[in-house]
Amino acid sequence: MRLDKFLKVSRIIKRRTVANDVCSMGRVTVNGREAKPSVRLKVGDEVEIQFGNGSVRFRVLQLAETVRKEDASSMYELL
Repeated sequence: MRLDKFLKVSRIIKRRTVANDVCSMGRVTVNGREAKPSVRLKVGDEVEIQFGNGSVRFRVLQLAETVRKEDASSMYELL
């Protein structure tokens, strides 16, 4: 699954276009490497996103094309 789509489906970022912009600005790393929006995620990958003065780091637990709002947090684990 593409990185920008995962961020949207898991509701870490609300819109896919915003996720795409954040990735394009170089604020997202996957397994320690800067990632473009088209990077393919796998279960077990570690993603870090720089937001303003903070950051969010999580591990991918599940990949799904669509997820209910209540189940979105089961797709990742905060580190």
